[in-house]
Amino acid sequence: MTMTLWSSVATAEIKLIGIGTLNHSAKGENVDLFPDSTPLENGIPANRLGGLGSGFAYAGGGTFLALPDRGPNALSYNRSVDDTVSFVSRFQTIRIQLTQSRGDAALPVEVNAELKATTPLFSAVPLIYAAPSQSLPGGTPRLNSDSKFYFTGRSDNFDPQHPSTNDNNGRFDPEGLRVSHDGQSVFISDEYGPYLRQFNRATGQLIRNIKLPANLAVQTPSSMGADEISSNRSGRTSNKGMEGLAITPEGTVLVGIMQAALVQDASDPATKKLVRLIRIDIASGDVQEFAYPLTDGSGVSEILAVNSHEFLLLERDGAGLGDRNPTAVTKKLYRVDLAGARDISNLNGADASAAVVKKTLALDMVKALASQGIESTQIPAKLEGITFGPDLMVKGHRLHTLFMTNDNDFKPEVEGPNRIFVFGFDDGDLPAFEPQKIRSAN
Repeated sequence: MTMTLWSSVATAEIKLIGIGTLNHSAKGENVDLFPDSTPLENGIPANRLGGLGSGFAYAGGGTFLALPDRGPNALSYNRSVDDTVSFVSRFQTIRIQLTQSRGDAALPVEVNAELKATTPLFSAVPLIYAAPSQSLPGGTPRLNSDSKFYFTGRSDNFDPQHPSTNDNNGRFDPEGLRVSHDGQSVFISDEYGPYLRQFNRATGQLIRNIKLPANLAVQTPSSMGADEISSNRSGRTSNKGMEGLAITPEGTVLVGIMQAALVQDASDPATKKLVRLIRIDIASGDVQEFAYPLTDGSGVSEILAVNSHEFLLLERDGAGLGDRNPTAVTKKLYRVDLAGARDISNLNGADASAAVVKKTLALDMVKALASQGIESTQIPAKLEGITFGPDLMVKGHRLHTLFMTNDNDFKPEVEGPNRIFVFGFDDGDLPAFEPQKIRSAN
């Protein structure tokens, strides 16, 4: 690195310093390292690479983990399962190298990303899968064995006799991802349950299901989101479950964020724009709920710990590249503080609304990207994954990094590639920032 790099980013703001993409692996364009390439129910290969921005987590060194959601379901083929397929849930391990840009590049940092591993997620205990029907094959993954039962994105892989949070359901829609303090496991949140699960990072085997409050579950699950919404009076809104996940720097607390108001909150004018934060003590399992007020976007996509009690929340609209409305307007990071906030676990309506946390704007991504010549029509509609990354040292100065990724719905031809936006900031831009402490970083 040179002093030129530092002088171009050392301003009193969080500033874009580099953009990278990840579109291919050693196997070829738009495929990952999953051991099966045969077509899914909709004809798309089972090893399709995409959707990596649903969750993004730093694992130390130059290693990052990227999380696709329930899979490629943008192609219409069967409405009874919302066009979902038996895409096996997985996370990707990526190596990212940051180097000084050459010549007269518009941004000072070059971002080079390489896919290193694909880790499918499974349980050692049998899971519930849909039986074959006249219009659909069964939902059991081809990869299953006597000791490995894989989670998939098929929306009908559940037991209708239990709430949506039934631990044995085979359906999984991953959205939030964080690495444990010891670096040996990962925590993943989802939208179907919502679930919060811990997996072995090396093998992908389920370690445990972390119990979440009962008020987040729907009592009458369905394979069709519209039917779930119309059939339930409480619980998470379909496809808007635990969208984001944070882990505190010392690795003792998880904080999940629901994407939108719960059904029971949305029905009350006092709380229709209230989104619940779920704080979980990892060791004890103790849970608290806090209220976040939506002000600009249609929902919250991610949460990231600044320190043990302050968090960044990504609030956004659905507009931008890949959406019917191609002009991005709202992609904002807000900072909130849970210290002293009131637990709303047993509150509803006006009482819950009165307890919302205060929020301050930390970064307006649309403005930040526009300042670097990126038009609003070229900003991905689904900016979703955020994580802090490694520091850059420049002639004795330290620059912190913030990474942001997009979910391209496995449609690079429409929504563009899996992009990696890197922002730089110093201590004055984000006061009291503490990086996550991962004991066994690699």
